[in-house]
Amino acid sequence: MRALRARGPAWTRGPARVRGRVLAALAVLTAGLLAFHGAVPNSVGRLGSLLETFLPWLGLATAVLLALALIRRSALAMLALLLPVAAWTHAFGPLLLPAGSPGPRDLTVVQHNVSDENPDPTSTARALAAAEPDLIALQELLPGAVPAYEKALRADYPHHAVHGTVGLWSKHPLTGSRAVDIRPRGITEPWNRGLRAEVHTPHGRLAAYVAHLPSVRLRPTGLASAWRDESARRLGSAVAAEPVRHVILMGDLNATVHDRALTPLTSRLTTPPRGFALSFPAAFPVARIDQVMARSATVHGIRTLPRTGSDHVPVTARITLR
Repeated sequence: MRALRARGPAWTRGPARVRGRVLAALAVLTAGLLAFHGAVPNSVGRLGSLLETFLPWLGLATAVLLALALIRRSALAMLALLLPVAAWTHAFGPLLLPAGSPGPRDLTVVQHNVSDENPDPTSTARALAAAEPDLIALQELLPGAVPAYEKALRADYPHHAVHGTVGLWSKHPLTGSRAVDIRPRGITEPWNRGLRAEVHTPHGRLAAYVAHLPSVRLRPTGLASAWRDESARRLGSAVAAEPVRHVILMGDLNATVHDRALTPLTSRLTTPPRGFALSFPAAFPVARIDQVMARSATVHGIRTLPRTGSDHVPVTARITLR
């Protein structure tokens, strides 16, 4: 009796040479997406932004292709896989390196979207303060929860400013606190998700911005991000007009630093060269949308802190004013 053999997908049947060519073509495509993601058009469904949101995860696709190439013993596919490996390493390899030792002129900041559904603001505030940062930037602050954060942080962070649903707590004196208008034109209800304040640190004066850009939605037609993109442009214009030399931006920007929607910011501010710090969603983080950026300062690295009662994971970064 003829032995029964399992039949895999159609592309895995047939001559080994053909199978190797398919895997090699997929490897080249993956490398192209990693190296030239900016060439993917955004005109239809914001496909470019969608790709850039999950760009690091193409490393997982490369690992799957490698496993298939080993199973099929395809030298052609394994050779082609050197391209996406090199592209991923060039783009994301530095993020895996250590950030280095703290220096005497360093500041530490914490960025966290605390969630408007957070059941325990007090515990969240204490968890953030345990990292002993100089600055704590918060988003989704409900009016009823602000007193809990004020009380929990008062001893170590006597200076704070709250405008709308964003707030900044500082160990150092704050002046010139004001709201920053980043509201997109399509939003008509009361909406304030940006603030700016001057922080007087032992190492010099800096302008601190706290922002929460509009959320995006994944729909059958693609990524709905028009409001976020417009808000990013408005925030970029505010940063460009900032007269203070040193600038630090902390916020839930609802975008990764590779997303072209943040070009108005990433073209003016430096981003952390070390650390992935995936921050959303807290249950299984797949992207870092909570960002720390700076001007005339070096952001040495970014990392996550233990999870709180929010749907975001807090992140912390070390910054040196230049």
